[in-house]
Amino acid sequence: MRFSKATALAVVANVAQAQRPDDTSICDYYTTALLKDNTADNQATLLTLVVNTVVIGNYTQPNVGVKVAGILAPGNYNGTDVNLLPYFTGDLASSNRGGDHGVSVNFLDDGGAEPLKNNKPANTQSSSQYFLLTHLYQFFGSLLGCSKQGMPGFDAYSGHASMYEVHKFMALDPYEVGYFITQVGLAASSFGVADSDVQAVGKALISLFDYRCAPPTTVIQSQGPQLQSICTEDTCPLAENATCASYQPVVEPSPVSSSGSMSATPTASYSISPSNGTSMTATSSYTSPNPTAIPTAGAAVNGLGLAAAAGGIVAFLL
Repeated sequence: MRFSKATALAVVANVAQAQRPDDTSICDYYTTALLKDNTADNQATLLTLVVNTVVIGNYTQPNVGVKVAGILAPGNYNGTDVNLLPYFTGDLASSNRGGDHGVSVNFLDDGGAEPLKNNKPANTQSSSQYFLLTHLYQFFGSLLGCSKQGMPGFDAYSGHASMYEVHKFMALDPYEVGYFITQVGLAASSFGVADSDVQAVGKALISLFDYRCAPPTTVIQSQGPQLQSICTEDTCPLAENATCASYQPVVEPSPVSSSGSMSATPTASYSISPSNGTSMTATSSYTSPNPTAIPTAGAAVNGLGLAAAAGGIVAFLL
């Protein structure tokens, strides 16, 4: 996808001081705000930008001043150290491929961070990495209400219906799930998404994933209600109308090796308040896979910050 400089200037002008109407989805609004035309291709580009940032941290230059570690970086959530990397490298037997225990799958088997920094899911289309990243784009596209999804340019979600089934052998605790959700919030903020919209996304993810024994919930309309909770340890908060009988006993993933590591320097933090009013904060220590020059602006909950992000994204995609 390519833009002229005139288009870049138009994007910046159009997003200044704007607010999202209640009848416009988060996906549709920010696709138009950041990429001008609300097309299937542009919605796919937006989801690629955001999800890749969730995974590897900041890689576009500039963003609006929000540092994102990414879920592959070790961090700290509410005073507890978190390291999600082994779930992605295959160092833990945590992937559900059927049966009564997890297996080791390397989801960074097709270039790791490098293709993501080039705004791609992977180097090829036949790897576990490609499968994971494209399904993340599609899942979050549905969650954020992308109206063009399913048209040429942005495929409808075609992955597993139940996130519980996908994650059940990971035995995730509330600190790990909370850290993941926080990185989603930081990534959205880094592109100038308004704080109210970041909070809305965070609360939706908390409601879906962060409560133990949650009853079946519909995320993808064509798939109907499914078990979606990925927080399964006993320390996870119990859902209202809990249906624990629908969930199997927790199976802890066994270690396979210990090859993955990331160094740590800068820190970033973000707070999301769920519906019960509890504030949850994560800090991340990491070294960016490709350090970027980040402006000193704040979280950019206004149109000027969004305009800066739009200009940076357009320049990145030129």
